[in-house]
Amino acid sequence: MTPLRVYGASISYYTGKLEGYLRYKEIPYELVTMGPWQVRLVRERTGASQMPAVELPDGRFMTDTTPMIAWLEARHPEPPVIPRDPLQAFASRLVEDYAEEWLWRPAMHYRWSYRTDRLHLSRKIVDELLRGVPLPGFLKRAAIRRRQRGFYVRRDGVRRETWGHVESIYLKSLDQLEAIFRVRPYLLGELPTLADFGFFASMFRHFAQDPTASDLMRARAPGVFEWQARLWNAKGSRMRGALLSGVPADWSPILREIGEAYLPFLNANAEAWQAGRPRFDADIQGVLYRRMPVSQYRVWCLEQLRAHFEALPEAPRAEARALLEEHGCWEPLFRVEATNSRYEREGQVPFRGRKVHYHNAPSR
Repeated sequence: MTPLRVYGASISYYTGKLEGYLRYKEIPYELVTMGPWQVRLVRERTGASQMPAVELPDGRFMTDTTPMIAWLEARHPEPPVIPRDPLQAFASRLVEDYAEEWLWRPAMHYRWSYRTDRLHLSRKIVDELLRGVPLPGFLKRAAIRRRQRGFYVRRDGVRRETWGHVESIYLKSLDQLEAIFRVRPYLLGELPTLADFGFFASMFRHFAQDPTASDLMRARAPGVFEWQARLWNAKGSRMRGALLSGVPADWSPILREIGEAYLPFLNANAEAWQAGRPRFDADIQGVLYRRMPVSQYRVWCLEQLRAHFEALPEAPRAEARALLEEHGCWEPLFRVEATNSRYEREGQVPFRGRKVHYHNAPSR
């Protein structure tokens, strides 16, 4: 096959997720570093300066890893990463959405709030993405640190009163995943699924590589450290084994976290979107996050989760509802009515769109 061209970066959260998927599926690709010229090209072809973007051999461009993976799965169905069992497929989509969106904040916090990490990553970003910008290196590095810390940490609700809660998201995730990887290699059994790639986004390029978070992972959850390396090295043609049946009991802490934290956050964002407000407050597990930027994309995420549930056949839909109710996810999943994100007006995702959600930026 002609290789895909993946516009991204070797330090990027979502580029790592997509690369892990492409490597597992053995879909040929070449990584194109997203410097200033590539940023302009991607913006022109997709409507957003978002990484990763994929250029197909026929010249079309795609963005957004979740719908890109769905599109690629339809064309490269073996081995599947979306389980064929409808209940498992729905649960995997729910966990993938939670993992990649909810762990975004602690991933950016650990990268830019700690001095050692921001010094290290600002140098990596400048050396990889801004090499051709005609300014002294120390000025470029200082500008990157100021922008990233302000835009992706403070603006995103990480302050003195939320600092501990943000870090608890990462630490709880390590403990939840470590318990699973003590007994099996992947979240649903002996093969990776969409849920694994959802967690891989943060765990691979941020938590396993950035100095502070990586030290914590190796000491607290060596099984998670081993899993992210195992997934990066996995090749579908060499995999043997099967998935478990149903949704395993050790997913319960993750599902409860979705019901207690992530879905209430999506609701607060959706309510602000409906009201036309640019910012919102959210009380998450007794911690007040103030003046969070509204994200159109995350309204769409809520709509997509509902659509996946509604598309289930009758019997698995009843099973999914019971699972959601058991873990406190049912009511918050449907709390906000008529969200109307207007994100996918023409039904073209993952192809050209007008993406205005704040957190899709080149540093991603």
